[in-house]
Amino acid sequence: MSGNPEPRLKARYTHEVMPKLKAEFGMKSAMRVPRLEKIVINMGVGEAIQNIKVLDVAVEELGAIAGQKAVVRKAKKSIATFKLREGMPIACMVTLRGRRMWEFMDRLVSLSLPRVRDFRGVPTRSFDGRGNYTMGLKDQLIFHEIDFSKVDKVKGMNITFVTSAQNDAEARSLLTHLGMPFRK
Repeated sequence: MSGNPEPRLKARYTHEVMPKLKAEFGMKSAMRVPRLEKIVINMGVGEAIQNIKVLDVAVEELGAIAGQKAVVRKAKKSIATFKLREGMPIACMVTLRGRRMWEFMDRLVSLSLPRVRDFRGVPTRSFDGRGNYTMGLKDQLIFHEIDFSKVDKVKGMNITFVTSAQNDAEARSLLTHLGMPFRK
């Protein structure tokens, strides 16, 4: 890809963050330094049980946010109390890798998160113990790609950052250096 310049955040990771992490954790090999592997965005749409059109809108919005087409996910189990049967479409998700991942991460930390009302930082206890971080957003309106006038219902989403870090301390340091605003 000689025509397209490297994404801004990836360049920063390569030239600034990698050396800092290598020194911080005393790593000898550059391959051992934690890196962002993928970002998974998941939007569960419970109302899709009654009205399947809600899911189509969610797929369209998630596609606009991520920059690539969202995949519809179906229920794995039947749950009678929710009137849910196995195989019913109830969610949509996108997995971002490479260039789109870096550009989404850059937009998230520099444009979208500052738009959250009364924002004090993202919680620090949402690590899974293996170096992955999941954060939940209550509405999709913080993203510039969403047109306010077309939104009929506020939908939340989960964003999971999958890293190559061995533990939560390495992952937190990586995400902090990449600009993730954790709570103090």
